[in-house]
Amino acid sequence: MKSKTLKKDKVNIITLGCSKNMVDSEILSGQLIANDINVVHENNRRDHNIVIINTCGFIDKAKEESINTILDNADLKKKGKIDKLYVTGCLSERYKQNLEDEIPEVDAFFGTMELPLILKKFEADYKKDLIGERLLATPSHYAYMKISEGCNRTCSFCAIPLMRGKHISRPIESLVDEAKKLVSRGVKEIMLIAQELTYYGLDIYKERALPKLMDALAAVEGLEWIRLHYAYPSKFPMEIIETMKKHKNICKYLDMPLQHASNNMLKAMRRQITREEMEDLINNIRKELPEICLRTTLIAGFPGETRDDVEELKTFLQKMKFDRVGIFTYSHEEDTSAYDLVDNILQEEKEERAQEIMEVQQEISLEKNKEKTGKIFKVLVDKKEAGRYIGRTEFDSVEVDNEVIITGSPKLNIGDFVNVQITNAFDYDLEGVVV
Repeated sequence: MKSKTLKKDKVNIITLGCSKNMVDSEILSGQLIANDINVVHENNRRDHNIVIINTCGFIDKAKEESINTILDNADLKKKGKIDKLYVTGCLSERYKQNLEDEIPEVDAFFGTMELPLILKKFEADYKKDLIGERLLATPSHYAYMKISEGCNRTCSFCAIPLMRGKHISRPIESLVDEAKKLVSRGVKEIMLIAQELTYYGLDIYKERALPKLMDALAAVEGLEWIRLHYAYPSKFPMEIIETMKKHKNICKYLDMPLQHASNNMLKAMRRQITREEMEDLINNIRKELPEICLRTTLIAGFPGETRDDVEELKTFLQKMKFDRVGIFTYSHEEDTSAYDLVDNILQEEKEERAQEIMEVQQEISLEKNKEKTGKIFKVLVDKKEAGRYIGRTEFDSVEVDNEVIITGSPKLNIGDFVNVQITNAFDYDLEGVVV
């Protein structure tokens, strides 16, 4: 495709939303590069002439950010500063017709599974043999790896199945091959992501095959950390914990979104589990693997949530003492079953409840961090900011968890592992020195 300037096209891919979107953008980049097309991520130099926006449609704030980004780039196109504007991802999948009507400056909208159609706009061929060949949007020492697409769960608040479809697992051989290619390019940590990890394999192997996948990935030479994100608590297969115990390079870390702790809310959210069952599960996991770091995500302000529900959730946090907690305010999403409920809590009140809940977790986080003072941890150096190196332990994932600020250090290499003795503890961060 020739641009008005007759210069070689340069494509800027802007990714919004979750890590799963980031992987999609990286795969798209790899395909374009294989077709001899110049690609950059989040280009600040503004020397590109084509923009592809990979949108998020998960909650209201994400949708607003996506729309604003499209409008900003539509304005650049009207001013002649870019030649072509394409939009893909979840928002485009869900609201394509509306977006086409409202923002005619966009040259084409694509759904979440329409990568080959995007490539056609560049007269490019989809190359099936490019497993693992992607332009990483992350630093070169870690990468996300999507083990499945879509979701078969029926949580009442969630629109993901509407945008991503039913669960489709990728074969183990394909994932191992991708991991080997990533490691050959310098990746040391791989974060396994999916809408729901524990469902992996049920469609293609007729069994929950995540433990088998973990075994296979743990055998990849040079892969030092494997991290699990987004496990579903109902009918959680404890074989995952047994497999985690077997392998030194599988981080003792599990991200398990619980969403709430009040049985009233769990039932309304269609989570297929009770508070009592969640407590038993967490206790069993910690009994099997005492050093495990448990992260969870919660929702504040679901329709019908009462003050009693909020207090029950706070009590649950104080009792279970999760290592990491994130929280969203409820977003009323069309075509979900919860959309039939009355969204009866003001946004301001939702945010106040979320803040109240996080204040409970803040105290727990500080308490747990103080327990680490004086101890030595293996730390992966992620970046250098303001003259200080910043890294993570195996108990922390990128961007969402604690960071380790390394003080008084000689020159370190980004992507190296170092042993750090913790000298100071804060609410959500640690400080230490290389030993």
